[in-house]
Amino acid sequence: MDIRPLHDRVVVKRLEEQETMQGGLYIPDSAKEKPQQGEVVAIGKGKRDDTGKVNPLDVQVGDRILFGKYSGSDIKLNGSEYLIMREDEILGVLTNGASNGTAKAK
Repeated sequence: MDIRPLHDRVVVKRLEEQETMQGGLYIPDSAKEKPQQGEVVAIGKGKRDDTGKVNPLDVQVGDRILFGKYSGSDIKLNGSEYLIMREDEILGVLTNGASNGTAKAK
């Protein structure tokens, strides 16, 4: 990884969803929605409060997260696409056994 996010920002790699067919029809890549799950690949040190104290982030590298459809900014590093977003744009952290929309908050 060639990037270190600052403050309360995180770098996320989108997790590709499984290939599914809707009613027996193939959906081309251009018509598919981008996945809203990702894996945290880098985190900043945290956000400073009014007293100057740095509060660490709640997410860690390797966490699987859910984020909003329009969250973050797309970046491209070494031929791979990532998102960089603030921690407050993260909706939740997926825990073990969570899949197919049955996520439990950490």
